[in-house]
Amino acid sequence: MKTWSEFWPFYLNEHRKPATRWLHFAGSSLALFLFTLAIVSSRPGLVLAAILSGYAFAWVSHFGIERNRPASFKYPLWSLLADWKMWALMITGRLGPELKRLGISG
Repeated sequence: MKTWSEFWPFYLNEHRKPATRWLHFAGSSLALFLFTLAIVSSRPGLVLAAILSGYAFAWVSHFGIERNRPASFKYPLWSLLADWKMWALMITGRLGPELKRLGISG
């Protein structure tokens, strides 16, 4: 894929099942908490824990629920950006309309 406009629908299609999206949301939220805690408490080791938690939740959902390969293996930067876009849409209640707009059901 060469453009974000190609990647974003692909990304959401790889996250069709609600359980996958919620595991991503949980992992990203935990990662954000741990990263913030690392900064506030001056404990840099928590940065690694933040990264690991974010990916662990995501990868478990892909292998165990979606039965597909995480997009981060091939598109690491776009996947990271898409994870946070999906997280933001979920927390603001706008993911449903975005899925509908792109014709993705789950």
